[in-house]
Amino acid sequence: MADMTGDHLARVRIKNLLLRAYIGIKEEEINNQQDVVINVTLRYDASEAIVRNEISAALNYRTITKQIIGHVDGNRFALLERLTHEVLAIVMEHQAVQWAQVEIDKPHALRYAESVSVCLEAHR
Repeated sequence: MADMTGDHLARVRIKNLLLRAYIGIKEEEINNQQDVVINVTLRYDASEAIVRNEISAALNYRTITKQIIGHVDGNRFALLERLTHEVLAIVMEHQAVQWAQVEIDKPHALRYAESVSVCLEAHR
């Protein structure tokens, strides 16, 4: 392989994770689960993963996804902002993550809109 120089800061995307949760403040929302669509983008230094080519050297995005599913699926949240903050906190618990952005869509939250979303980001 050719020698390359450059940034080994990997961008990982978890796209369109579709879960169901109780989200909202109206009685209908409190009593009925709704779809939420979660998108996570994160950055971490992948230098060791690239050199060693071993999962133990990489950020395990499967673990992060399972943690998000365990926290969100079937649980209750009043506000989309709070849910987004909590998912971002799960991602940032992983020390290798240098920057992350979480966007969560609530499909059909408004009558004439496909969805409403909240996006938050954090960095070290």
